Amino acid sequence: MGAHTCMLCHQDIYNSFIHTGMGESFDIATRKKSAAKFGPHVVVYDTNKDFYYHPFWKKDSLYVLEFRLQGKDTIYKHEQQINYIIGSGQHTNSHMYRVNGYLYQIPITFYTQEGKWDLAPGFSDGFNSRFSREVGLECMTCHNSYPQFVQGSNNKYSGVPEGISCERCHGAGGLHVQAIQLGHKVDTTKAIDYTIVNPAKLTVDLQIDLCERCHLQGNAVLKPGKSFYDFRPGMKLSDVEDVFMPKYEGMEDEYIMASHIARLKMSQCYLQSLKNGETSTSLKPYQAGLTCVTCHNPHVDVRSVNDSTFNTICQNCHGGTKPNNPACTEKIAVREKVNDNCISCHMPKGNTIDIPHVITTDHYIRIPMKNEDKEKVKKFITLYDVSNPNPSGYTIGKAFIQQFASFQSDRPLLLDSAKHYFPDNTPAEIKKNILPLIDISFYKKDYQKLLYYAGVATPKYLLDSILTHKDYSNADAWTAYRIGEAYYQMNDLNNAYSFYERSTQLAPYELEFQNKLGVTLATLHKSDEAEKVYDFILSQNPGLVSALTNKGFLELTKGNIELAKQCYDKALAYDPDDHQALMNTAGWYIYKKQYSETEKYLEMAIKKYPDDEQARDLLGKVKAFVGSSKPL
Repeated sequence: MGAHTCMLCHQDIYNSFIHTGMGESFDIATRKKSAAKFGPHVVVYDTNKDFYYHPFWKKDSLYVLEFRLQGKDTIYKHEQQINYIIGSGQHTNSHMYRVNGYLYQIPITFYTQEGKWDLAPGFSDGFNSRFSREVGLECMTCHNSYPQFVQGSNNKYSGVPEGISCERCHGAGGLHVQAIQLGHKVDTTKAIDYTIVNPAKLTVDLQIDLCERCHLQGNAVLKPGKSFYDFRPGMKLSDVEDVFMPKYEGMEDEYIMASHIARLKMSQCYLQSLKNGETSTSLKPYQAGLTCVTCHNPHVDVRSVNDSTFNTICQNCHGGTKPNNPACTEKIAVREKVNDNCISCHMPKGNTIDIPHVITTDHYIRIPMKNEDKEKVKKFITLYDVSNPNPSGYTIGKAFIQQFASFQSDRPLLLDSAKHYFPDNTPAEIKKNILPLIDISFYKKDYQKLLYYAGVATPKYLLDSILTHKDYSNADAWTAYRIGEAYYQMNDLNNAYSFYERSTQLAPYELEFQNKLGVTLATLHKSDEAEKVYDFILSQNPGLVSALTNKGFLELTKGNIELAKQCYDKALAYDPDDHQALMNTAGWYIYKKQYSETEKYLEMAIKKYPDDEQARDLLGKVKAFVGSSKPL
């Protein structure tokens, strides 16, 4: 129904909520929305990638200029408009841009607590993906109300809302509005109005699940057939997804930004509150169970709540009048230094490990640790399911695979842990576990083992009966792509084509699937079909560098020399460091017998990719050839 419909009856709540972190979570990039500082000297420099970033306004449109210097000369620049701003400005303003509905993150963020621009979270230390980080459905459905997602893509949307709205926590409002319009009103002081979800009436577990959907960032493993659209207020989160977190020894004081629920669930205040009732599902908030809304009113901006409000909540239990909940035993002198502030000692503020320049309150409520306890060796133990105490073996195995693929690709032992849950001793076991076995082999780059599994199941059976489903996660499309990639790596182009084609049938807007299909068609000398694929990709995203480079090479093989150069020039205009674009451009200049230009591009490739023996070998040959009469 939208927040404006809710506002008609709940004006005061609406006026307050729109100024909360949720109400201001996402919006169009305007001067009013932005909390950032601007000026001619606002520049972020990435020392690893050697790019500078300068945010600026052009009339009422926000842009970022990416550029590179050589001495005092600008040798490269790319200007990109910013379409959306994420975040209320309490901690950050991050930014997105849109291309034909595809959403990508901008590589710089404004960190409001320190009042500075810097590389966006996850973009530092050599991981700057520049303008290619896709904004997928999981990210969008936590930072915003539910968008209009284009199925068969990872990051294409036909429409996005402008902030988290009432119905994310209260459920769809259509039935409630209809009842009110028909005069069917419920006295909520005496009964529950079942036409709408009131989270305060939910059990502790269901209320925690509601907050957990977005305030528990982790390794989310969807249940089969479920998507990030499927959770609704009042449901058990574990019916839709399981959220896993890594457990480390010696890292009890370190946490990520959106780990509020995981940290709260570690707290004795939370655990002991559940023991006060018969079962956790029988408890109601504000009575025996500690939940998020015990302390936080979701309709009120936390920045407007003073410390005394939170301290009073602590003292309601720890005032010394209740059994097993004594008053604070700290020395008065120590308490006076912090104005008797419970939160400052028992929920200290700290830096998050995933987002720089941000300080948040740690929701792990505990007695302060001694310094010597903080110096333990940090050692990875395992993954644990925060949202479900009894996950299935299949879910645990998937969690280990996803942990490697999305978070810790430097820990290959995670894949060995995953393999434990998916035996492959018999053909029957292989067929039962075929999808995760293919994933594990793919991430290990064990293409022979992957194709062994595919052979046991048979390609025909996989294509006819298994890899046939379209869904929001594109799970079958990704499996088809991975099998295609294994066949391609083993030089079986015909089978590679069959599986790449299936991946594009199931997910036509996953442009890298299309790109590999085009490469395979070109290698099979089906130039006209390959060109149609590349043209489709570039109609969707004209700046996809790999597609521009591949189309350029295709044009070169067809004798369209100048068209090839145009493609290479466009590719390098988007990414001056792209390895294949540099090498293809060098090859183009060899074709034109312009060897000084060839040397320039090969030297650029070697500077960026010093281990590239092919470029070094070719440069040596070009240098030896110049001035001689021998053919290159």
